[in-house]
Amino acid sequence: MAKTDREDPKRFLHPKTIARISSLDVRAQQVVEGYISGLHRSPFFGHSVEFVQHREYVPGDDIRYLDWKAWSKTDKFFIKQFEAETNTRTQIVVDVSESMHYGRGPLNKYEYACTAASCLAYLLMKQQDSAGLLAFDSDVRQMLPSRSSQSHLDAFIRTLHVSKPKEKTDIFKILRRVTEATPQRGMVLIFSDLLVDREPLIKGLEMLRHRRQDVMVFHILDDDELTFPFSGTTRFEGLEDLPHLLCDPKSLRDGYLEALEEYLVEVRRGCSKLGIDYSIVRTSDYLDAILSRFLHHRMSLRGPAKTRAQG
Repeated sequence: MAKTDREDPKRFLHPKTIARISSLDVRAQQVVEGYISGLHRSPFFGHSVEFVQHREYVPGDDIRYLDWKAWSKTDKFFIKQFEAETNTRTQIVVDVSESMHYGRGPLNKYEYACTAASCLAYLLMKQQDSAGLLAFDSDVRQMLPSRSSQSHLDAFIRTLHVSKPKEKTDIFKILRRVTEATPQRGMVLIFSDLLVDREPLIKGLEMLRHRRQDVMVFHILDDDELTFPFSGTTRFEGLEDLPHLLCDPKSLRDGYLEALEEYLVEVRRGCSKLGIDYSIVRTSDYLDAILSRFLHHRMSLRGPAKTRAQG
């Protein structure tokens, strides 16, 4: 029997807003390479004993890593790039619970999160960093150890496929599991709509920061959830064990938006106090916005380290 669209692990690979590309690894490559091709330098390569490749010198590079032999042959300056310091361990955590499957645009929240996570995994692996994956709803649904090979991307994509997500999310239990699974310092990238209680969320994030993990939270929300544009008698279908509701949305709009803003302020403030990079991401945002935030974050981390080393 042929698979239906919802049974196909690549069902989120064909949004109308992106060129007709048949697989996510190709699409991720196109999105990522198209984005970084305009950068003057890569923010990822470090220096160690294992040589990887050359790249052309740009002002500000450490001249200790100039390849003088290459200069004598080409009359151009090239920087040697090495691997070890780039092999950062990154754990990518993706919410695949029932509420993530809401959306009226080309991509729902789950599909958007999977696509963004895969693009960043591709970017990390391309730069010799390793990326692991934990997909969760009420429990850990899938888990993939960190690898840095390009072939690892296929396994990464397959692992994101969840055919029947469960309803509720125990965020504290999940983040505790992530903390236990990442004993070494590294990065943790979280993709979720965060439709959870604030207190266990902040406690879970605090555990990660206590282990000195560099945490980035991508708060994935549909435009409907941020603007509540509904009008006329509407039937709202409850997700994550909530009841259905038939009502006039006008009577709910002000209270809903007020409660949402209060929650967003609390989460943003909690992340700020913990030193966590937090971003609200709309499913209508272009994917390069995700890449941009990630790249700028990585580049900002290099700046202070370089300053300390020079001082």
